[in-house]
Amino acid sequence: MERVDTLIHARWVIPVEPADTILEDHAVAIRNGSIVELGPSAELKARYSADEQRNLGDHVLIPGLINAHTHTSMTLLRGMADDLPLMTWLTQHIWPAEQRWVSEAFVRDGSTLAMGEMLRGGVTCFNDMYFFPEITGQVAQEIGMRAVLGMIIIGVPSAYADDLETYLSKGLALHDTYKNNPLIRTIFAPHSPYAVDEAFLERVRTCAEELDIPVHIHLHETADEVEQSLRETGKRPFERLDELGLVSPRLLAVHATQLEASEIQRLAEAGAHVLHCPEANLKLASGFCPVAALREAGVNVALGTDGVASNNDLDLIGEMRTAALLAKAVSGDAAALPAGEALAMATINAARALGIDESVGSIVPGKYADLTAVSLAELDLHPVYNPLSQLVYAATRHHVTDVWVAGESRVQQGELTTLDTASVIERAEQWRERIVAARDAS
Repeated sequence: MERVDTLIHARWVIPVEPADTILEDHAVAIRNGSIVELGPSAELKARYSADEQRNLGDHVLIPGLINAHTHTSMTLLRGMADDLPLMTWLTQHIWPAEQRWVSEAFVRDGSTLAMGEMLRGGVTCFNDMYFFPEITGQVAQEIGMRAVLGMIIIGVPSAYADDLETYLSKGLALHDTYKNNPLIRTIFAPHSPYAVDEAFLERVRTCAEELDIPVHIHLHETADEVEQSLRETGKRPFERLDELGLVSPRLLAVHATQLEASEIQRLAEAGAHVLHCPEANLKLASGFCPVAALREAGVNVALGTDGVASNNDLDLIGEMRTAALLAKAVSGDAAALPAGEALAMATINAARALGIDESVGSIVPGKYADLTAVSLAELDLHPVYNPLSQLVYAATRHHVTDVWVAGESRVQQGELTTLDTASVIERAEQWRERIVAARDAS
């Protein structure tokens, strides 16, 4: 018999590729962190001798979820400034709080809390945009989680950098540090067209072309953003980015709630990607991303949670359900975003946007064994007619039981294997006490 490290058996396996495939009583064979074979449980049991066998029972095994857009360390600002529109929330509450509190220690504790939350919710990889990405990368390596680190660029001085040049130089150093790392990738992350001037955005485009990496930017998040750009420049932000050469296969446009038909067509022609954050957009009343129209045009759409300060959780399973329901309501078409496509947006579509689809995003031999097991055995999930629909429309992140990153267990029977949960919570509460004490004293 051929030896493998692990055999994972599940009642159902949804590999995502091919689309809408549901395999019953199947198993995944893993060796050296990669998927060796996916096949019927009985056949793989007869073919392989495994150091470890996991029999998951009434579970659905899916690729590890990929959070295509978030700000990890903002977990420490969860619930700080709720029920406010975007620019009020950002300029009067979030940016002042960040100016006061963001530091290496803040980012370490905030990103640790975020990664623990994401792993317990089945997320194995995230695309981050925040200060001190070096620290976030260190934490991801320590925990054993896959990350795409944004090389943050913003025209606002911070504890991390004083000016655009410093942001860029630190970003390039970050890229050099992680360019050969199996878990960590880097991506340019200019905040937005209103927070980075056009000359510097052009430099970002040049650097992205030279390094052949994506550009991750908030774009057309709100109507106010578009109106401000029209007042100041006579052009919509999308048009300005297109003139700068940034609308290309490298572009990851976050939010995109204010798109005209011509812009959707241009995104499709360019092979650009949209990162959809439905719950944050709903909470901040930012608008609705036209997911059905984007899909019809052929634009790759991936799912993100945004940061906890504007969403309140990092629950990508919940985001799938919201995205599917919202797309139906906005388009008036109940078939606008089927369950299988919602799962694809949180897995293979996100991997494509981030340029890592050859390694992760589906359960395919040769890819890393980034896997998530969701129990469908609970009372609130019966009867099970279609496990894919059940996953998207009925399951929650609390049904996640096990998570693997490159074949290594990161959540086992609901418990984190590389983090002390009590310690993470304690540090988060210490930050709350400091922030509240300073607020009350002012």
